Amino acid sequence: MSAIYVPGGPGEAEFTEKRSRFLGHVRPVQSEREAREFIAAMKKEYYDARHNCWCYALRGGGERYSDDGEPQGSAGLPMLEVFRREGVSDFVCVVTRYFGGVLLGTGGLLRAYTKSAKDALDAAGVCVLQSFTALDIPCSYAAAERMKQEAAAFGGEIEAVDYGEAVCIRALIPARRSEEFRARIFDLSGGGVKPAVTGERLRPVPVE
Repeated sequence: MSAIYVPGGPGEAEFTEKRSRFLGHVRPVQSEREAREFIAAMKKEYYDARHNCWCYALRGGGERYSDDGEPQGSAGLPMLEVFRREGVSDFVCVVTRYFGGVLLGTGGLLRAYTKSAKDALDAAGVCVLQSFTALDIPCSYAAAERMKQEAAAFGGEIEAVDYGEAVCIRALIPARRSEEFRARIFDLSGGGVKPAVTGERLRPVPVE
């Protein structure tokens, strides 16, 4: 599977060009509904702005964009091209423009909307989706902290810890190291702890 890149989180940026203010917002999304809801929320928040231009793209869900009253091809598509060049999907981007009274021309608008989208994406950062193996790690109370430390050492995350007569740690371990981790825990516990695979997940990891 080829690498999948997504925004690392929310990103916002602002700059002024010839008295027009451009406010860029980027959010990671997993559905068209999420994207549309965010666009609607931005339009509501910045109801007094001249334009709220937007774009979004989802894996397997196509791409959409809008110039929201700006000259055709000067806003939504240039914004979308920013994410295409970076190979980023599963995002929504809204750039709000408060008109400053000076016309920028189509070329000026294209550059301004491109810059705003890129600045907002830079603020969000880019992550790559990596495969993680979900594991249940049953162990004693005395061994719990060591199990957590071992998971962290393998680049894993602790999703939850269930406490009962014994402890069950629910962890996510990078899939490429899952077998190595399970062998490590088995050896460390003298065969007493046997992590059980419960599934696979895709998780965002910052691009180095």
